[in-house]
Amino acid sequence: MSRLPIRVRLTAAFALAMVLVLAGAGLFVYLRLKDDLDDNLRSALGTRARAVAAAGSADAGAAEEGEEGFAQLLARDGRVLDSAGGVRGTVLSRAELERAQSEVVLVDRRVAGIDGTARVLARPAKRPPGTAVVAVGQSLEDRDETLSGLVTSFAVGGPIAVVLASIAGYLLAATGLRPVEAMRRRAREVSLTRAGERLPLPATRDEIRRLGETLNEMLDRLQRSFERERRFVADAGHELRTPVAIVKTELEGAIRTGDYGPGVREALAAAIEECDRLVQLAEDLLVVARSAEGELPVRSEELPARPLLEDVRARFADRAAQRNRSIRLEVEDGVLLSGDPLRVRQALGNLVDNALRHGDGEIVLRSRRTGTGVELEVSDQGRGFEPGIADRAFERFARGDRARTRGGTGLGMAIVRAVAEAHGGSAEIVPEGQGATVRIWLPDGTTPQPDLS
Repeated sequence: MSRLPIRVRLTAAFALAMVLVLAGAGLFVYLRLKDDLDDNLRSALGTRARAVAAAGSADAGAAEEGEEGFAQLLARDGRVLDSAGGVRGTVLSRAELERAQSEVVLVDRRVAGIDGTARVLARPAKRPPGTAVVAVGQSLEDRDETLSGLVTSFAVGGPIAVVLASIAGYLLAATGLRPVEAMRRRAREVSLTRAGERLPLPATRDEIRRLGETLNEMLDRLQRSFERERRFVADAGHELRTPVAIVKTELEGAIRTGDYGPGVREALAAAIEECDRLVQLAEDLLVVARSAEGELPVRSEELPARPLLEDVRARFADRAAQRNRSIRLEVEDGVLLSGDPLRVRQALGNLVDNALRHGDGEIVLRSRRTGTGVELEVSDQGRGFEPGIADRAFERFARGDRARTRGGTGLGMAIVRAVAEAHGGSAEIVPEGQGATVRIWLPDGTTPQPDLS
């Protein structure tokens, strides 16, 4: 029941309430009408009994009794002294006859000669002499038919009324919840990266409007918090680059002098590598902040694929050699793509860095034409992506268990997708083959791209 929509639950509750109300109303009307009919019948029988007793003849009430009425004058021993109305035999038992000689007796029973159940009223008779009891009666068929007709009316009209009321209740519930549905649809589209998006508010000053106002206030708070975090990330990225670049320059100068003792070269090389990581992290933070704003600057130009991949290989050649690994190119001749060289190198650099850090074996950089674009791939011969991380590898800060033990921030793949999408392209993990392969699709050099800067 809890899984049903609110409007359906409201309609079901309304229908149940209608059933209970109609059942209660029907029972009240039935009992009230039954009491009224019984009172009228008792009053009519009393009037007839007095008329018969006063006249001393059963025929005295014949005009009032109709086809289903009857009257009898009974002796003390039960003999019928006079009878009218088609009744046969005595209508009272011995015990009822004895009681009726001193008080009014009212009984319902089957009477010979009368259709259905009859109501009999008996009372003492004063005249004529020798008469003990006056008994008058009336068939209950008319009363029972009236009550039966009432029950039938409720049985037929009640469900129809419940159905009609339920339809009306459903429409009212749908109308009342329409502002909630409008807010739900807008909430699916609200993004903190687009300032000013808020939930629509109904014109009425009711609880739903107050709920919408409260949610909009919450969105305002989240928007302000998000903007503060975004500015912090951007500022941190800017501030990190300068001191790290200075430290790296000093380290490179020290390593070129050769004036150091044993083991210092390895320490300096490790420090330079860590500086490279910090520079890459600063660049990644800037890209994350700008892509979150939807304003990642891209200055597209026509780029030959081979020099681009050669630059990336040269950048990581020393790190690969230190790990006894190699980087190989598979490039089709004459392949041109349209892109920002700085951003494309950053995306490819992230993929090669991931391959060196988490992969194994030879790293291959590929480029080839496909349709109206160019595919750039980076693959290795390691164990590939973990099953739990493959589906969310392009999310920010997504890392598998192996990645947590080998360093990394979880931003590399997110940067790759952000760069590809900023160029109007895409990024995906290629499931086929050994190891891990990530493919970037970018437009080729023949398709003009807008300058988003």
